[in-house]
Amino acid sequence: MAKSTTTVPRTPRVISPSPTPSSDHEYFGPTTRSATVRKRLSASQTFDGVEEREEYSRSSRTRSRSPILMEAREKPLQTNNGHLAPPPALQPAAATLGGWSWRDFSRSPSPLGLIPIHRHWRTFVHKHEVPRKALHVSIGFFVAWLYAVGTRVDAVPPYLMAALVPIATTDWLRHRYQSVNRLYVNLLGALMRESEYSGWNGVIFYLLGAWIVLRFFPKDVGVMSVLLLSWCDTAASTFGRLWGRYTPRIRRGKSLAGSAAAFFVGFGTSFFFYAWLVPKFGPMPGDEDFMFKGVLSLPQAAWRALGMGDEQPVQATGALALGIVSLWSGLVASASEVVDFFGWDDNLTIPVLSGIGMLGFLKVFG
Repeated sequence: MAKSTTTVPRTPRVISPSPTPSSDHEYFGPTTRSATVRKRLSASQTFDGVEEREEYSRSSRTRSRSPILMEAREKPLQTNNGHLAPPPALQPAAATLGGWSWRDFSRSPSPLGLIPIHRHWRTFVHKHEVPRKALHVSIGFFVAWLYAVGTRVDAVPPYLMAALVPIATTDWLRHRYQSVNRLYVNLLGALMRESEYSGWNGVIFYLLGAWIVLRFFPKDVGVMSVLLLSWCDTAASTFGRLWGRYTPRIRRGKSLAGSAAAFFVGFGTSFFFYAWLVPKFGPMPGDEDFMFKGVLSLPQAAWRALGMGDEQPVQATGALALGIVSLWSGLVASASEVVDFFGWDDNLTIPVLSGIGMLGFLKVFG
């Protein structure tokens, strides 16, 4: 019986996956899964750096590089007074006057964690800013009370300047000395935005804006400008945060909901001042200099341009004139709240721009 011969199949050639190019002239033995894992672990422990490898070795790998980079990821957590430090993108600049620019006037987003009370009262203080808005609104009622008791408008600016100088000086000192800044933030943190931690306090611009309009504008225009700042800005901020996401955005941080709220509150503020406060408690000293005295009319030049000759221009009086002025007050309040004037703080731009808008309108039609 003939002996049959069985051919042994040739051992397959297995090439191990490697970042180095395989050689066609060398034989690689079979590589098991456990050997691959062991090789990867040993590589992660003895890896010195990717920079020293040859250019040809920078091909893609079949496995994740995470074990090699694990050592670079394990960094100690940064803490600040026992609390986790905020991410670098949210950390403010150093509280010094060096490197200051006009952009510091702008209101940047408020990162949570810079002011202690904002961490403990996230909704009440940080999100809704209830203490800050309460102070904002109360100043408008205080101005209305000053008018009701007969305070002369020219007597108010010196007090505003007397408050502005020490407040601005204290704000300057806290940017120079960290200890002063910590004490300042602990005492007044509930009234601050966290963007003011390394910037200027909004109270400075509030006092400056009120001083400008009460010092250089007629009495009714100055008082109305402060009322629009106090109430319209608060309404725009409140309703903008509540419903701004559901309405078109006008510009960054300004929505149609907030602008509409500023318009309607400005309309109501004009009615409150001219239709109730002035008739009920007036006339007061200085009311004779009011720009609006209940009558609106076209300028004589415009009347002639319409071909009416020397006839008396048509006048609007009573409720019609009050309605027109109130509409204009709402428009200037809404526009001044939306406009970004060189990035300056709203507490300065709203009263000044509102005062300019009302004064120009009443100069032409009053």
